[in-house]
Amino acid sequence: MPLTPIRLGYLPLIDAAPLIVAQELGFASEEGLSLDLIRLNSWAQSRDMLGAGLIEAAHMLAPMPVAQAMGLGPALPPSDLVMVLSQGGQAIAVSPELAEALRLGGHDFAFSDAMAAGRALRAAVNKPLRIGVPFLFSTQHELVRHWLHHSGFGDDISVVTVPPPNMAEAMAAGEVDLFCVGEPWASFAVENGIASLILPGIAIWAAPPEKGLVLNHTFVEGQPDLTGRLMRAIWRAGRWLDMPEHRGSAAEILSRPEYLKLPSELAERGLTGRMMVSPMGEMRDAPGFIAFNAGSASYPWRSLAAFFADRIARRHGRDPVEAMRRAMAVYRTDLYRQHLREAGAELPGASARLEGALATDLHVPAERGQMILRRDAFFDGTTFEPPFAI
Repeated sequence: MPLTPIRLGYLPLIDAAPLIVAQELGFASEEGLSLDLIRLNSWAQSRDMLGAGLIEAAHMLAPMPVAQAMGLGPALPPSDLVMVLSQGGQAIAVSPELAEALRLGGHDFAFSDAMAAGRALRAAVNKPLRIGVPFLFSTQHELVRHWLHHSGFGDDISVVTVPPPNMAEAMAAGEVDLFCVGEPWASFAVENGIASLILPGIAIWAAPPEKGLVLNHTFVEGQPDLTGRLMRAIWRAGRWLDMPEHRGSAAEILSRPEYLKLPSELAERGLTGRMMVSPMGEMRDAPGFIAFNAGSASYPWRSLAAFFADRIARRHGRDPVEAMRRAMAVYRTDLYRQHLREAGAELPGASARLEGALATDLHVPAERGQMILRRDAFFDGTTFEPPFAI
C-alpha cells in the first residue's frame, strides 16, 4: 500500500530528533506514513504555517499553543499539543565580556549550581542585561526569567527574540549579553569563540518541557487514525533515542546537510550532555541533559500547560484562572492515552500533578503496574499546582 504523506514543519535543533529519526529509521513507514519534513526559519513561521493548513503538524515550543489559546497572537484555528517531544536540551550562554567578568569574580562555571551561577552573574553585571530567547512564548524565556528573578535581577533586563540558528550572530554583533537556546546552537557559539556556557536549562528546572507535537484541532478530531499513527511513529522514535547507545548514530543523522548541516560533534554534545563550556576547551557533564520519552518525558501534563499560562497571563495582564482553563484544554492527555496505550507507553494515573515536587526520580503507580517519573525540581524549590482540574 502507498504511504500516506504528512507535512511536518521543524526548526533545525537536536530536539527535532524524534521527527527526523521517525522518518529516517522507518518508524513512520511502519505506521504507513511518509513524513515530508519541512525545515522552517522561525517559530512564528511554524505557528502560521500550521494555522494556514500548509503543514499538518509542527515541532513547536511547548508554551506556544498555550499563548495561542489565550488569544496572544494572530487569529488562527485552534491547535492541540498531543505529546511532548523533548524535555531539556537548552543551554544558557554569556558573552566573552561577561564570561571574563565572571572569571575575575571567581566563578568556576560549574554546571550543577544555578543559585551560585545566578549570584555570580548578579555581581558581574553593572548595566541592564539584554537576554536573547528564540520566542517570547518559549520555555527558554520562562527558564531565564525564573532564574534571574531568583538571582536578584528585577526590571534591569530586556528580552530580544532571535531565531535559534542566529543566536551566535546576535551575540557577536553585541545585540545580546546572554542567551538561552536549544542545542546545538549554544555549542555552535562556543565552538566559534563567541560565547561561554554558564548553565544547562536542567540546572534551573530539572525537567523543562521544551518542544511539543502540535496539530490543528480539526485535524486531530477529524482524522483520529492518522493522528494516532503519527503519534506512535514519533513516540517509538523517541524511545529509540533514549537508548544511550543510539545517541552517536542519531548525531550523525541529525547533522546531515538536509537537517542541521553541522559537524556531528556539535549535535552529539547536546544529545549526550558532554558539553564544551568555553572556547578554551573546558568540558562539563550534564547528565540527563535531554530526554525524549524516558520518565514520562513525552506525556503532556495539563499542569504544565497551566504553569505556562499562569506565568504568561501575569506578564500580559490577563486573568490567570481563565488562562489556565483555556491552556489545559489544549494539552491533550486524553489523546496521548488513546493513541499510545496500544504502543506500550507507560501512562500515569492522572492528567495533572504538583509540578516541581520531585527532587529525585520516583516510581509511581501507572495504568499497568509502575513507572518512573523524572525528577522535575526547580533550583529554588518552587512548586506549582493548578487550582482546579480539567
